[in-house]
Amino acid sequence: MMGKVQQQNYNNNNNTGESKSEFSLEKVKGTWKRCPANTEAGECVSAAKIFENITETGTSWMVVSPIVFTYKVSETQDLLNPMNETLLLGHITDPQQLDDLKKSNKPIKRFVVVDQEVYKIYGPKLTEYMRANNVVHKILPLPTTEENKSMEMVLKILEEVNNFSLDRRMEPIIAIGGGVCLDIVGLAASLYRRRTPYIRVPTTLLSYIDASVGAKTGVNFANCKNKLGTYIPPTATFLDLSFMQTVPRRHISNGLAEMLKMALMKHRGLFEILEKHGRVLLDTKLQKASQATRIAISTMLEELAPNLWEDDLNRLVDFGHLISPALEMKVLPSLLHGEAVNIDMSYMVYVSRESGLLTEEEKRRIIGCMIGLELPVWHEEFTMELIQRSLQDRLKHSGGLVRMPLPVGLGQAEILNNTTSEILHRAHQRWCEELSVASDSSSDP
Repeated sequence: MMGKVQQQNYNNNNNTGESKSEFSLEKVKGTWKRCPANTEAGECVSAAKIFENITETGTSWMVVSPIVFTYKVSETQDLLNPMNETLLLGHITDPQQLDDLKKSNKPIKRFVVVDQEVYKIYGPKLTEYMRANNVVHKILPLPTTEENKSMEMVLKILEEVNNFSLDRRMEPIIAIGGGVCLDIVGLAASLYRRRTPYIRVPTTLLSYIDASVGAKTGVNFANCKNKLGTYIPPTATFLDLSFMQTVPRRHISNGLAEMLKMALMKHRGLFEILEKHGRVLLDTKLQKASQATRIAISTMLEELAPNLWEDDLNRLVDFGHLISPALEMKVLPSLLHGEAVNIDMSYMVYVSRESGLLTEEEKRRIIGCMIGLELPVWHEEFTMELIQRSLQDRLKHSGGLVRMPLPVGLGQAEILNNTTSEILHRAHQRWCEELSVASDSSSDP
C-alpha cells in the first residue's frame, strides 16, 4: 500500500498480551540491521520503518517504506542541435557522475521511441544528432495514436528494447512525441526490469503542459481510456517550444484546453491571458508564449508534486476529465483529447452556473474564451445517459464520492460531492439550448 501511514496505529502497547515494537533500519558494514526507533542512530539510517506486533497467535510485521522520486522538468532551446547536450546528459543531476561520464571512453547508448509523424519531420535531424555525438542508438518510429494505445504496442517496444540491451540504470529510454507516445513508452520503461529510467520530450502542446510533467503512464484497455498503467515519473522532461512550429493549428488549440483547465481551476491571470491573447497564441503557435506555458506548468506541478500517486482523490486537475474519457472513446477518433476535455469543461461551467457558483457574466466569458481558442463547446454524444454512466463509474473509483471539481469564479475552484441530479439535468438542458445551435452551424472538429 502506498500513501501516508498513521504510525500511531502501530506504536501503542495495550494490556491484551500483545507486544508492539517500532524499529529503524541502520546500515552497518554493508548490511541493514534493525534497531529500536528511540535509540541513537548512526550515520546511515533508512527512512523505512518496521513495526512488529507479537500476539498469542503469531507475529506480524508492518513495513513503512517511503518512496521518493526526483525528476527534472527543464526548458531548453534547439534540443536537436548536436551542440546541445541536454538530450543525452541533461537528466544527470550529480556533478561527479556527469564528470565521470564525460571522461569515460565508453560510448553513450540510447534507445529512442518517436511518434512516426514526428519522425517524418525530425527523423533526419534526430539521426544526425546521434551520429554527431557518437551515440550508439536505435530509433524506433511508431504510430502512437489513441487507437493504438495498447499493451500490444508496449510489448512491441519491450521486444526492441530487450534486443538492443540497455543498462537499466545508466541508459534511459527516450520518448519523443505527443501524450500517447509518452504514456506508452513510460509504461514500457516502468515494466522493463521492473523500472528503467526514461526521458520525455513532448512535441505537442497538450503533452508539453500536461502528460510530460506528471508521473502517470498508461494504455487503453477493455475500451476504457488508460485503464492499465503505473505511476512512474520520468527521470527528466525536456521542453522545447520550437517543436510547436510544425504542430497543426487544431493541435495547438487542443493543447490550449489543458492550459485553460489550469487557468479556470487556479490562476485568473492565466485565464485573462488566454481570453485576451488566445487568437495570437494560435496564430504564432506559442512561439512567444513562455509566460503562459510557465504558469500552466507551474500550477500543474503544484497540484501533482504532493500527490503523484493520487493518494488524495480530491484533484483539481480532474476538471474536464469526469465525462470526457467516455466521450473520447465513444467517438474515437473524431475528437482529440483536449477537445473532449473542453466539451466536458463547457458542460461543467453550466453545472457551476446552475449551482450558483458562477455568475452569468463569468459563464459567458469562459464559453467565449473557449470559442476564441477554437475549441468545441458542445457535442451531440455528450448525453445525460453518458453523464450519468460516467459519474456512476466515477463513484466506483473515487472512494464512493463523485469529487467533482467546479469553478467558483475565474481562477478559483472547489470540489463538490453533493451536486443534485436536478442541477445536472437543468444544466444539460440549458447547455444544449444555448450551445448546440452554435456548434451545429460550425464544422465538426
